[in-house]
Amino acid sequence: MTLEEYYGNKFPLLKQGETYLKTLMETYPNFCNKDGLQAILYIKTRIKTPESMIEKLKRHGMKEDSQTALQHIHDALGVRVICSFVEDVYQIAKWLQERNEIQIMEKKDYIAYPKPNGYRSLHLIIRFATDDLKGITAEIQLRTIALDFWAALEHQIKYKHNVPHEEIIRSELKRCADEIASVDLSMQTIRDILQNDIWEQT
Repeated sequence: MTLEEYYGNKFPLLKQGETYLKTLMETYPNFCNKDGLQAILYIKTRIKTPESMIEKLKRHGMKEDSQTALQHIHDALGVRVICSFVEDVYQIAKWLQERNEIQIMEKKDYIAYPKPNGYRSLHLIIRFATDDLKGITAEIQLRTIALDFWAALEHQIKYKHNVPHEEIIRSELKRCADEIASVDLSMQTIRDILQNDIWEQT
């Protein structure tokens, strides 16, 4: 089943929302700090496939049609923003909260409060406030490139069937997630020291 077949007359709105959010993120003042480092490294967008959406609806015990999906599941449209540093994640989230074009419905901070498996990311559920997209929702995920590296590998393993030594692998993934978070913290500290030196020299 294609995206167009599943989402029907709502598909053009989802495509419009996808373009809108990507364009919005591209307006973020990327070189906003004196160190000149990019806050946003890259942006990924997607519309959830019918198979993935139907599976999610099944898990929630809901009807599997697109109307139910768009009414109750808020991540049919998704945007992932990959940042350089943890501080950038929170600065971009604050910037998004100040935008008039969107309304923040929910915030889930898995960086401050990681999932049991070690997953770390900041999730914002948003609703468009513009008349042409009113009622359409989306999920914006913000994470560092280090956290994205871990999440990409964990996702592949998670959806593999008959994984040998699964408990050992999950334990190692959790350990790796903690180590990556520690590296992120160290990189942020190095950046802060460099930024302080730059400010003192001006």
